[in-house]
Amino acid sequence: MKLIQTIFLTYYTTKIKAIGLLSPAKAAKSAFELFCTPYSSRKTYEAPDAFENAERLSFTFQQHQIHGFQWKPKVPNGHKVLICHGFDSHSYRFERYIDPLLNHGFEIYAFDAPGHGLSTGKTINALLYKEMILEVIQMYGPFSGLMAHSFGGIAATLAIEEMKDDLPKRLILIAPATETTRSVNDFCRHLKISARVRREMEKLIVQIGGQPPSWYSVARAIQSLSVPTLWLHDKKDRITPYEDMKHLTELNLPHLEFVITEGLGHSLYKNDAVANKVIGFLVTLKNNVY
Repeated sequence: MKLIQTIFLTYYTTKIKAIGLLSPAKAAKSAFELFCTPYSSRKTYEAPDAFENAERLSFTFQQHQIHGFQWKPKVPNGHKVLICHGFDSHSYRFERYIDPLLNHGFEIYAFDAPGHGLSTGKTINALLYKEMILEVIQMYGPFSGLMAHSFGGIAATLAIEEMKDDLPKRLILIAPATETTRSVNDFCRHLKISARVRREMEKLIVQIGGQPPSWYSVARAIQSLSVPTLWLHDKKDRITPYEDMKHLTELNLPHLEFVITEGLGHSLYKNDAVANKVIGFLVTLKNNVY
C-alpha cells in the first residue's frame, strides 16, 4: 500500500471512530459517503486516439453534467453498443474495443458516471449509476449490447432488471461487482468500523434505496433475466472475488455463458483474448438487425 493511501486510511479510520463515539448514525453517514467516493484524485485525462475521433455528448442528470462519446461506423449493421466502466475508472480505458466494433458496423456509446472521468460529481452509488444508465438508454437507445466492467456490471444488471421494453439482446459482464455485501464487509474491515456503526450504515442504505445491501447483487438479479449474457471472471480477482459468482457456474442457466480465466486479475478486459471473446459475442448480433 502506498504511503498516501496509508495516511488516507488512518485519517478516516480515526475520524469515523471518533464520530461514532458520539453518534453512530453520523459516523455511518460519513462512512457511506467515503464508501461511495472514488479513491483516485481527479486528474486531467489524455484522450486516447480512438476518442479523438468520437462525437462528444453531454447531458444534465440529477445536478450532474454527464459527458460521453459516440462513434458511428462507415457501414452500420443496425446495432448499438453501450460501454459502462467500473468504480474509479472511466471510458478512456476501453479504447481497444472501439475500432474493432466500428469495423464490424456497431454504433458505440460510452459515458463517464458521476464522479468519474470527465463527468461532474464526487460520489457514486449503484442506484445513481443504474439511473444514469436508464437515462442514457432512454436518450440514445435502444442498445442491442451492453458491456460493463466491475461496478458498472451491477449498475447495468439492475438497470436491465428494471426495464420493461427494448431489452438488450446481449449483456457482457466483465468481473462484475457481484455482491455489495462483500464490498461493505471489506470496507468496514479495512476501516475497522464498529458493529454499531456498521448497523447504522446498513440502515442508511435501506433508507436511500429501500433495499438491504444483499439486494444489490448481480448473482440475484441475473437469475431473473433472460438476456443472453457472457460473464468473464478471473479466479485470482482480488477486487470482485471469483468465490462470489462460482455457484452460478453450477446452475446451468441457459442464458449464461462463462469464461473463467486465471492470472489476469480484475482488469482482464485489457487482455487481447478476452477482448476478442467479447467482440465475437457481440458480432453474433450482426445477422439480427432490429
